[in-house]
Amino acid sequence: MRHKSRSQPRPLRRGTNLLKYIQDVGQVSAAALLGTTMIASAVVAGGLVGLAISFRNLPDVRVLRNYVPSETSYIYDINGTLLFSLHDEANREVIDIEDMSPHLKRAVLAIEDSYFYSHNGINPSSVGRAVMANFQAGATVEGGSTITMQLVKNLFLTPERAISRKVAEAVLALRLEQIFSKEEILEMYLNQVYWGHNNYGVETAAQSYFNKSARDLNLPEAAMMAGLIQAPENYSPFTNYEYTKQRQAIVLNRMRQLGWITPEEEAEAKAAPLLIGEIKSFRSSISPYVTEAAVQELKQRFGHDAVLKGGMRVQTTVDLAMQNMAEATVQRHNARIRHIADQMSLVAIDPRTHFVKAMVGGVDYQESQFNRAIQAHRQPGSAFKPFVYYAAFATGRYTPSSSIADTPVSYPDGYRSYSPRNYDGTFMGNISIRQALEVSRNVPAVKLGQAVGINQVIEVSRTLGIRSPMQPVTSLPLGAVDLTPMEMAGAYATFASNGWHSDPTFIVQVTDSTGNVLLDNTPQPQLVLDPWAAASLTDVMQGVIARGTGTAAQIGRPAAGKTGTTDSQRDVWFVGYVPQLSTAVWIGNDNNTPMRSGATGGTYAAPVWRDFMQQALANVPVENFRRPSEFVQP
Repeated sequence: MRHKSRSQPRPLRRGTNLLKYIQDVGQVSAAALLGTTMIASAVVAGGLVGLAISFRNLPDVRVLRNYVPSETSYIYDINGTLLFSLHDEANREVIDIEDMSPHLKRAVLAIEDSYFYSHNGINPSSVGRAVMANFQAGATVEGGSTITMQLVKNLFLTPERAISRKVAEAVLALRLEQIFSKEEILEMYLNQVYWGHNNYGVETAAQSYFNKSARDLNLPEAAMMAGLIQAPENYSPFTNYEYTKQRQAIVLNRMRQLGWITPEEEAEAKAAPLLIGEIKSFRSSISPYVTEAAVQELKQRFGHDAVLKGGMRVQTTVDLAMQNMAEATVQRHNARIRHIADQMSLVAIDPRTHFVKAMVGGVDYQESQFNRAIQAHRQPGSAFKPFVYYAAFATGRYTPSSSIADTPVSYPDGYRSYSPRNYDGTFMGNISIRQALEVSRNVPAVKLGQAVGINQVIEVSRTLGIRSPMQPVTSLPLGAVDLTPMEMAGAYATFASNGWHSDPTFIVQVTDSTGNVLLDNTPQPQLVLDPWAAASLTDVMQGVIARGTGTAAQIGRPAAGKTGTTDSQRDVWFVGYVPQLSTAVWIGNDNNTPMRSGATGGTYAAPVWRDFMQQALANVPVENFRRPSEFVQP
């Protein structure tokens, strides 16, 4: 919200009609009062000019022309469901004065400054009463502040109760009224004022107290809100409903005295019950792992202050319905296997956009805020092998039917030699590449890595979005690297799209509070893999689920995937996809202790993957993968 000076054209606002309303009810003759007030104001202002000479360091109120108050940012799922609101000290949503209830504006003016549209920033009669009361008491016990004075105090001055500060208030108020229209001042005030329970501004307060917008406040609600300004927490209905109604009655009585409401309206409003909402400033996120990840991505792009104070409207990529499925699935399976593993993580990504659709960073956010989906680097085991097999297919020298020897082999490794072994300790002789991957043979994967070059495997991994450190060790094809579930799900999503890749993201779009687009993450995928090689890999990995180590992941539709199990069963994985969704599941212990003997990705992670995918795809049409024959082999 940017305010314009009076010298700049501005459309007439509905708030202007309030003066006419006051005149029409005959409470005051605005013209007569204005003339009297201007004379008195001139006298008082003349005395203040001399005092103001000493206030050489007073702020320049013209800065308010571009003033943008700190404002709460809101995070939504992809369908517009609110997930979380975040703010700095002030929980605030700024709105235009046209979007505020007329009842509210009248109620606030009645109790705070009924001559607002007649004075020039200070009200001499109010000041006179305050000076007399303070003189008699020998201390500052009463203020004569207008709404304009309250505004400059909130924006520019300290809350100290001193004569010098009151003079500064008056000087700044007179200057403010020279630069801004009454409607602009009232709008700034109503968006700035504190309404209790960390609610700043009328819109946030209305949503908290009544679960409705400020534009929809009725007379009883507006009178209650106006009554809060003097001592928000004391008069809060969340604190003492009886005090709230007493204060509301004072406001309504004042409105009736002014002739702004009838006695019948006053009585009806006093008798009306208040349907109270709830304190919302400190509510926790619906999906905290998701919203914290989104906030981190936002801070990297826009900075800390812009996110907490900038009033952003953030549309995330997450589908809350799918997110709820993911969280429930993790909870259900954690109860089944928590005797062998204390943590689980799940990430689901749309291969067509690389939007993150669901993410679970652990089994219980309240117990641990560590997000294992994006922060935990764990070895993927055999789930890394597809990177090696794709690299082989991309050379054009290998096809799924090519033969490879599953026989003993040794490689120099410093002062020793490295001799890879298969999980079951046996060798199968010459087998096809398809069979080697379906049943997850280790020795063929290592040999294939040497044939295409470990550095080439690393290059493929980088192309697929792997950013974690990688070393060109001989055992890399067996998952001798620490990766995150997010990296694995994103890389497999590129396999699912036949080589089209975008960086995974939690953010679809970011706007400011007025709708100006700050960030547009419309997908711009690039073809980074050879389509034939990617389709060939997918064709082979369908066999992993159909008849290999991942049969527990069968979901009744075409799907491709790979199990992963590390030495001593410290980490087990299943990562797999259909054309519309790629999902990675990791299970392990935070302290990296082994799970019990026999724990594999196929026995523990694959059932979790199957459970989630069946739910997530329940209403998604079955889609077949494109076959390698549809593409030209390199």
